[in-house]
Amino acid sequence: MKTLYDQSVVNEVLTRIDQLTPQSQPVWGKMNVSQMLAHCSIFQDLALGIRTETRNWLGLLVGKFASPIFYNDKPLPRNMSTLPVMDLPYHENFIIEKEHLRQKLLTFQQNGPDKCSSHPHPFFGRLTPEQWGKGMYKHVDHHLKQFNA
Repeated sequence: MKTLYDQSVVNEVLTRIDQLTPQSQPVWGKMNVSQMLAHCSIFQDLALGIRTETRNWLGLLVGKFASPIFYNDKPLPRNMSTLPVMDLPYHENFIIEKEHLRQKLLTFQQNGPDKCSSHPHPFFGRLTPEQWGKGMYKHVDHHLKQFNA
C-alpha cells in the first residue's frame, strides 16, 4: 500500500493534482473540484494534528472495527458518506485550494511519521503513523480518481 511518507508517492499525487483545472468535473459525487481540494486539505489537517474533532457515537461504537477500510489495499467505495465535521463550507477559489492541499501534502511527507497526529481520527479512532500515511494516501487517491486525475 502506498503511503504519503514516501516522496515518490507524494510527487505522483502532486502531478495528479496538477492535472486538475477549475473545469474538472466529477465522475461521481456532489462536490466540485474546489470543494474536493478543500475537503482533502481539511483531512490533511487531521493527520498533521492541526485540527482535531470529537469522535461521534457511531465512530465510538464501530470505528475500531471499521478502521482497516481506511488503510487497507481495497479502494474506497464511490459515494461513501463523509463525516459531518468534514462537510464544511468551502472556499471556491480553485488556485488557493489547490495550493493549500499541495503544501499540506508536502508538509506531511517532510514531517514524517514522528510528527504525525497522535489525536484519534474522528471516526476510526487511534491510528498509528503508518496507518495515517496509508489512509491519507488512500483518501486523496479516491478523490483524485473522482475527478479522473
